[in-house]
Amino acid sequence: MSAQCCAGQLACCCGSAGCSLCCGCCPRIRQSRSTRFMYALYFILVVLLCCVMMSRTVANEMKERIPFYEDICKGIKAGDTCEKLVGYSAVYRVCFGMACFFFVFCLLTLNINSSKGCRAHIHNGFWFFKLLLLGAMCSGAFFIPDQETFLNAWRYVGAVGGFIFIGIQLILLVEFAHKWNKNWTAGTATNKLWYAALALVTLIMYSIAAGGLILMAVFYTQKDGCLENKILLGLNGGLCLLISVVAVSPCVQNRQPHSGLLQSGLISCYVMYLTFSALSSKPVEVALDEHGRNVTICVPDLGQDLYRDENLVTGLGTTLLFMCILYSCLTSTTRSSSDALQGRYAAPELEVARCCFCFGPDGEDAEEQQNVKEGPRVIYDEKRGTVYSYSYFHFVFFLASLYVMMTVTSWFNYESANIETFFSGSWSIFWVKMASCWMCVLLYLGTLVAPLCCPSRQFSV
Repeated sequence: MSAQCCAGQLACCCGSAGCSLCCGCCPRIRQSRSTRFMYALYFILVVLLCCVMMSRTVANEMKERIPFYEDICKGIKAGDTCEKLVGYSAVYRVCFGMACFFFVFCLLTLNINSSKGCRAHIHNGFWFFKLLLLGAMCSGAFFIPDQETFLNAWRYVGAVGGFIFIGIQLILLVEFAHKWNKNWTAGTATNKLWYAALALVTLIMYSIAAGGLILMAVFYTQKDGCLENKILLGLNGGLCLLISVVAVSPCVQNRQPHSGLLQSGLISCYVMYLTFSALSSKPVEVALDEHGRNVTICVPDLGQDLYRDENLVTGLGTTLLFMCILYSCLTSTTRSSSDALQGRYAAPELEVARCCFCFGPDGEDAEEQQNVKEGPRVIYDEKRGTVYSYSYFHFVFFLASLYVMMTVTSWFNYESANIETFFSGSWSIFWVKMASCWMCVLLYLGTLVAPLCCPSRQFSV
């Protein structure tokens, strides 16, 4: 059995066979999932490398503990103290290599509809050679001539790609809100209890949004001062009220009967979350108290002790952040997400109300049962056709590479950025999050107002 397992893993690394889970007691895994898991693993490895490169603690430890450190750095031509291998410029180069890796595979896998072709085999296998290719691309970026021009140009490419990645996530969030309301509304035709479910969830979401706004007004504002926080909280609270009124207005209801408070409640919750995240990312404001001492203002006092252990906060925060990014990548690359971005939706009369409406009636595997061929440890679920768009999958990870690059280097505060002060506040991160908040509101308003502005066109959300 062990020999068979080793042979399978060898075929996975050096051939086109699908990868299975390493442990023999683990269940079988579908090839489409194992492929996405392997690409996600490569993504995580590069992200960890970027975090190490941005850590001054790691750089100092290496300098103290590695013998002949300066000689090694000079030998590999990385500077006297390996300064070329750390900092924002090193992260830019490594992420350039990773972005190129996913972009090449995006082009390579265009218009693949079957898993039997040569290009599909390359996408689903040869993992050892892909790892070598990824390493070569990341390393090769350090030998690009005219580094200053490259870094300046690549910074703007990264910013554009990062904002596109954020935009895709916001579009999918708005689509999710509409899909949720449409699915549960469809159930009211046969069971009136779905009305109660809709009302309960809507009430919970508006309670969370209103509670979040009140708590932020208490902890992030003061009687005197904090004018900027007061304006932003008032503005974002007003936007949540606006989208709620527009969603149930008669003119919108005539064109979109499925529009309701459930969607606007979900968007309001997300807007409040982004507002909280943005206010938490602001640089600390300092003022003199009545005794002439410096005190921080416009931030909660109860959380100050939590930030004393810098390494703990950085480790936990960074882990949570990149888990969210990875989750966004994987959920954005499903077939349903790809269809949503292209404007393809199921007809309302075909909707079957379900609590777990994101999947089919029997889960996402139901439609794939006829598409399965079992192997020793891998279930080949793409026998007749691909389960997801290969090219779109790589394109999302290409954008995620740019988003990670900009996030780790604090967007436009790159020169003073390091991972230890990642959560201490940055104006660049603050305004990116506020812009994302307003972009989310505009996207949702667009789905409501577009049918009114273009009555001759058919909109399906």
